[in-house]
Amino acid sequence: MRRLVVGFLFLSIALVLGLPYIFNGQIPVKFFSGTTIVRVYLHGADRIVKIPLEDYLVGVVAAEMPAEFPLEALKAQAVAARTYAVKRLGASGVENPLHQGADLCDDHRHGQAWLSRADLKELWGTLQYYQYYYKVKQAVDETRGQVLTYQGQLIDPAYHASCGGRTENSEDVWKFEAPYLRSVPCPYDMDPEPVQTVSYSLEQLDQALGTNLAALPVSGKQNSPAEIKTTEKTATGRPKALLIGGCPLSAVAVRDLLGLRSTNFSWKAEGGEVAFTTTGHGHGVGLCQYGAKGMALHGYNYRTILGHYYSGVEIIETVKR
Repeated sequence: MRRLVVGFLFLSIALVLGLPYIFNGQIPVKFFSGTTIVRVYLHGADRIVKIPLEDYLVGVVAAEMPAEFPLEALKAQAVAARTYAVKRLGASGVENPLHQGADLCDDHRHGQAWLSRADLKELWGTLQYYQYYYKVKQAVDETRGQVLTYQGQLIDPAYHASCGGRTENSEDVWKFEAPYLRSVPCPYDMDPEPVQTVSYSLEQLDQALGTNLAALPVSGKQNSPAEIKTTEKTATGRPKALLIGGCPLSAVAVRDLLGLRSTNFSWKAEGGEVAFTTTGHGHGVGLCQYGAKGMALHGYNYRTILGHYYSGVEIIETVKR
């Protein structure tokens, strides 16, 4: 009985003082107000700017997803982007090691892209700027304060452009296994250019990959043991590990070093060159943006879209209303 009274008193005090936490499972998730400020490092200007969280998210969604996508797809992107930002505002102790004094930056290679209103006006043109800007803002406003959690803990909301028909398990791309980043079918991926082929000379491959292919005979066979061989595949059948000219490389490393669109690739060696054919665009983990577009066009709302790509997650509110 005494414990019950003490617990009640603690809850009463918390409600009166407005303590900035809600307890939802393992990790407390902070409340954020509409005036919460994020510190964003701008690479081009080499400086940090302070922006209200929800305003910052408009610039992220506009930079990360085409504004002509359906509203429900943009709303799914907004919740994913907000989750990423909130997690880096101290809710889970994640710090920014690359840019001291900043919470986030505007480089997609470090996390999420971000564009200012001036950037967006230049990108879209004056005529379409107001139409697109307020559409994206609507997606952010209508999901205000919503973030994704798994068993009470903020998730790492990975997303990419196009998975090519099925997303990947996180451990097949990175070193960690997340229970909410599972491979799922993506029947509505609407990437208008899902397949791309690029060719490299053997000398170019050697320079980029640190291999010695130019010194080896070219057989013209895709999986020639003397040149390029898949040594491990992901659960979806993509290359995961390769042996290239005797040099072991991960598919992720090959994609990054060659600038390929995805790790869902095949290859063909012929005439002193190797042609890589990719399907999809991005790492393939989590939310597929073109898949979200397709789901939205088929009548699914953003909650269903997010629940499809992030297994077992819950959408919670972090803003007092």
